[in-house]
Amino acid sequence: MKTVSIATLGCKVNQFESEALMADLEEKGYRLIPFESGADITIINTCTVTHRADFDSRQMVRKALRNNMDSLIIVTGCYSQVAPEDFAHMEGVKYLLGNKEKLQIPSLLPLMEKGGLPRVHVSDIQEEKTFAETPVCTFHRHTRAFLKIQDGCNGRCSYCIVPHARGPSRSLPPERIIERLSVLKGRGFKEVVLTGIHIGSYGWDLQPSFSLERLLQRIEIEDTPHRIRLSSIEPLDFSPGLISLLSQSIKVCPHLHIPIQSGDDEILRRMNRGYDRFLLKDLIEKLHRSIPEVSIGADVIIGFPGETKERFQNTYQLIDSLPISYLHVFPFSRRKGTVAAQLDQQIDAKEIRQWADRMRELGRQKRRSFYGRFLHQALNVLVEDRREKGSGRWKGLSRNYIPVHLLDGNDLDLANQEQRVVVTEWNDKGVIGRVAEGLHG
Repeated sequence: MKTVSIATLGCKVNQFESEALMADLEEKGYRLIPFESGADITIINTCTVTHRADFDSRQMVRKALRNNMDSLIIVTGCYSQVAPEDFAHMEGVKYLLGNKEKLQIPSLLPLMEKGGLPRVHVSDIQEEKTFAETPVCTFHRHTRAFLKIQDGCNGRCSYCIVPHARGPSRSLPPERIIERLSVLKGRGFKEVVLTGIHIGSYGWDLQPSFSLERLLQRIEIEDTPHRIRLSSIEPLDFSPGLISLLSQSIKVCPHLHIPIQSGDDEILRRMNRGYDRFLLKDLIEKLHRSIPEVSIGADVIIGFPGETKERFQNTYQLIDSLPISYLHVFPFSRRKGTVAAQLDQQIDAKEIRQWADRMRELGRQKRRSFYGRFLHQALNVLVEDRREKGSGRWKGLSRNYIPVHLLDGNDLDLANQEQRVVVTEWNDKGVIGRVAEGLHG
């Protein structure tokens, strides 16, 4: 039995696709082993959203070469889709596959092992018009399941390489989503994360067209898991109907991640984001009023071309004034092939680092403040199937995305159960609490 290891970099879509690969490979008789074990076949599923992601992907390939020089090393994913030439000089890399070809790997492996495939097997992703369904029923080392409902992006943000790596937006039909969710529920998953590259555009490409709001309405009434989490939604995708649905939903978790990217109008214009700071302020305040317990995370890009101290301060002050729960801070990454790479007024790297450090500290303050709000309150927590290292305590995630560590129940099997937990203390990493009477599942 040939052994296979898979390393995954980047977003939840990549994670889902790696899980699909694992399931298909196991079905075909391959044995999965840890990445460090030096498998017969090694697959690196790369990311290219930033220069750092590129660097990490290359490092992972070099690590695979160190683990086992004789391994059949296959590089796939977004980085190999847009720049396969970056791996061409790596002698140990046997094959480079694009995103379309990624999920064909299990079927192509017999040909690869015989050397019967071109080294670079990357097609034009812009020609893709239909969603490639990848049913997955088992998720290795995950209590929560992922379901990819959408791929690609029709947006043209000036800094973003992702449309070049993923192609146009395409969606999984709603009937198939309901079927997959029902199967996952039958397999014991109590929470499923709906993911995609631009899930707010879900269904626009279907005939007849559909929408994320209508999909969530269907999920609410169908036989689906009782915790549904959304990955990331763009500011312009929040319609009044969607906000109303989110505020009333029993299943959709009160946790939203919004890529706001900047809080300065001129920078937003140069980014080609299509909205201004007033819309952001109005949206986030409206979401907080409608869903008081909601966790709102935000992506922010620091050091975009043309950003000045004053423009950075506009972003800082806007975020400081809003009920945002946590931040993901990204220094601007100049991606070849994007409009932003050609813009004037590029920012000095040292200044970007200083601004990013300030914004990350604000994010830490926001996170601590959000956790502190729930002291002495009860949270519904889905307990993970692994205990905390060292203490041996159970840990889990609340519906509104707070890491929770349990003080009691160590002698019980609470894995994959939803428990009602009363918060007794909190710190920078989450909250600590005791199991309360009530919800158990």
